[in-house]
Amino acid sequence: MPSPRRTRRRLALTAAVLAAPAGFLARAAWGLPTAIGAGRREIRPTVAGSPQWSDGRFRNTLPTPALPPPNARRGLLRQWHDDRHVGLPARPVPLARPEIPAEAGELAVTWFGHSSALLEVDGARVLVDPVWGYRVSPSPVFGPTRLHEPPTSVDSLPRVDAILVSHDHYDHLDLPTVRALVELQDAPFVVPLGVGVHLRHWGVPEDRVVELDWDGAATVGDLTITCTEARHFSGRYLTRDTTLWSSWVVAGPRHRVFFGGDTGYTPAFAGIGARLGPFDLTLVPIGAYNDAWAHIHMDPEEAVRAHGDLGGRVLLPVHWATFNLAFHRWAEPVERLLAAAARSDVQVLVPQPGQRVDVLAPPPLTDWWTAVGSAPDEPGTDDGAGVGSAVLTRLLSRLTSLLAG
Repeated sequence: MPSPRRTRRRLALTAAVLAAPAGFLARAAWGLPTAIGAGRREIRPTVAGSPQWSDGRFRNTLPTPALPPPNARRGLLRQWHDDRHVGLPARPVPLARPEIPAEAGELAVTWFGHSSALLEVDGARVLVDPVWGYRVSPSPVFGPTRLHEPPTSVDSLPRVDAILVSHDHYDHLDLPTVRALVELQDAPFVVPLGVGVHLRHWGVPEDRVVELDWDGAATVGDLTITCTEARHFSGRYLTRDTTLWSSWVVAGPRHRVFFGGDTGYTPAFAGIGARLGPFDLTLVPIGAYNDAWAHIHMDPEEAVRAHGDLGGRVLLPVHWATFNLAFHRWAEPVERLLAAAARSDVQVLVPQPGQRVDVLAPPPLTDWWTAVGSAPDEPGTDDGAGVGSAVLTRLLSRLTSLLAG
């Protein structure tokens, strides 16, 4: 029979061992309900009348599976385990100090990384998919982290006329950034149907929320901002498609810009180009593609095709370089894009994160990404900036296994 003293020591040791994961899980879950946003019941009254809403969720015009078929999911699990390091840069991503003039230009763009950019259209400014957070996840512990710092702080941005959001995924709708913009700016948030419920849930004033369905439009000063079709999905937790996803058209008296946000290729681009184009500038996503989710993310060749469908003049690639969300090499999207653009004689801008480009008088294309390079094939010791930590990867594996079953 162990002595009472030894029993107490064993109990204390057991409690300590159990406390470590409990503390880790508590930290991982800190703030989750708030970051996730509004729930299905809260959102439904706002969205249920949409033509895109059917049987309790939003739907794409074309059938669009967001996951591979069950017989392919186990291969995806192996890829998640083995290749989550592949999309990291080999060296630091260079940043440019934004040189934003006091007055907005005729047609200019400052890319901050991923899908975040500041548009200048006919003397007005529009901020699109602003994400300044360190980790694109509801948790402070799990989820992809930045591959480079933001090129500038949120409080250094000039006053903007509108803030556009393409959909509610964490790498496009970031709670800390929303809170900062509520305090620092007075512009309206123009968002797809249902996303405004998240914003109001977080305390964004009602008069600063404009929600639109596909083909709906809002006037902001001299700009007409139109919500246009995209091929994607939505969701900030296990429930999906409770809010709408979109692309956007920003049209001024003299210039027009298309912002793709995050989307798979769709024939709808040709219709958008015919009705609302042609476009002086398109911002088209090129990264995070994979055969497993080919319908919801474009690859670089599809981005060039979409640009052509839209009647675009100049293409600026977005949705790459900042977060590791797939399994391709870090520099691969821009390398493939430039090859495809050369074959189609498409003019491309590839600024460094933070660099402002005058689209009417663009500088020569400068290759800055080759010097950064892609991480070697061998897994590194620090995967914190990858698809997720090892713990998150195991969790995703378990969830996907359940879905496969």
